[in-house]
Amino acid sequence: MKITDIRVTHVNVPFDAPFWWTGGLYPGASKSIIEVRTDDGLVGLGEAPWWHFGEVVKHEIAPALIGADPLDLAACEARCVPPYQITANTGENAASVAFGAVELALWDIRGKALGMPIYKLLGGAVRRDIPFTEYFAFRPKTGAAGGEATAQDIVEYCLDMRDTHGATMFEGKLILGDPDLEIETVRLLREALGPKAMIRLDSNMQWSLPTAIRVLREIEPFDIRNYEDPVATFEEMAQLRQHSSIPFSTHVPDLRRAVALGAPDYFVCNFAALGGIRRTIAFIDACEAIGKGFWCYSNDLGVMTAAYLHVSAAHHHITEPSQSLFRWQMGDVIEGGPFRQTNDTIPVPEGDGLGVTLDPDAMTRWAKHFEENGPMPHFHHPDHPGRYGRLPLH
Repeated sequence: MKITDIRVTHVNVPFDAPFWWTGGLYPGASKSIIEVRTDDGLVGLGEAPWWHFGEVVKHEIAPALIGADPLDLAACEARCVPPYQITANTGENAASVAFGAVELALWDIRGKALGMPIYKLLGGAVRRDIPFTEYFAFRPKTGAAGGEATAQDIVEYCLDMRDTHGATMFEGKLILGDPDLEIETVRLLREALGPKAMIRLDSNMQWSLPTAIRVLREIEPFDIRNYEDPVATFEEMAQLRQHSSIPFSTHVPDLRRAVALGAPDYFVCNFAALGGIRRTIAFIDACEAIGKGFWCYSNDLGVMTAAYLHVSAAHHHITEPSQSLFRWQMGDVIEGGPFRQTNDTIPVPEGDGLGVTLDPDAMTRWAKHFEENGPMPHFHHPDHPGRYGRLPLH
């Protein structure tokens, strides 16, 4: 079997309402969907975490992989990813991330060739219903969506998720630059949701160390399961650890510094950013060996989410629910998407490979959105779209 073609399609999938984070208003996702075709007629699907990595796939990864054996992952990686010593010295890891997006498609092909889902290729399922948190954030009113502007609005949103979808696991950003508002919202959430609901927080490195010490001291009595990136660096997290027993997580996959400093406690990562499924498994194994936890990233479309489901089904060390923004996505690129949890869980797909297929109409719609509007910005100021909308640090 040989790779004959690799197709890259850029897509935008907006949220029904943007949400506030440290960079301003976050309106949705711009991704690249990868289709790897073989001379046997198999097509594998991949997803890049941001559209510009799709450009790297198109111009660098794809030409290097034409004619390669898609089942030989190591040989494919060697064709297009520089050795670690080069990326470490140059700081350029775009090829690694871009290959990670394609590597999902190679696993999809492998599963289809062998007639089994990826989780079986990884050794079988230790769980089939995969937990995800519901997400909350402050969001401006946008049509019929959003409108969570106060602490009580956040509480009512979470209660609606509980009553409508059976949610008991919640995670969110309370990012408006106001520590008192965060403290009050957490207090009200715990009172409304009761003692058994899971509450996790994420400030996207919003707080200065002195403010983080104060905020975590005030919210610790409300049984916060985890706080993601409460401050900007691992060093500050290590100092914050002296003042709080709340576990910390991060998107920065630096195991050595986490071990040396004693913080953070969990890593939350996109598989392509780690170099693909094979390298992600190695990363999770290393986390287990050194006593660090792991769960999966959010703001991904159905192809990457399917990969999260398979790895979470197969790896016993992913014991905490992963993040999700599924409820806010206006669509997806896969048939039947987006995935959405009921009673906190989504079943792992049972089809061959990733177990998902592209929806041609959805692909056309969201590719047209990208072509007409360009990529969706991570950073958006509501009054001045061309400027960053960062909130002031406290």
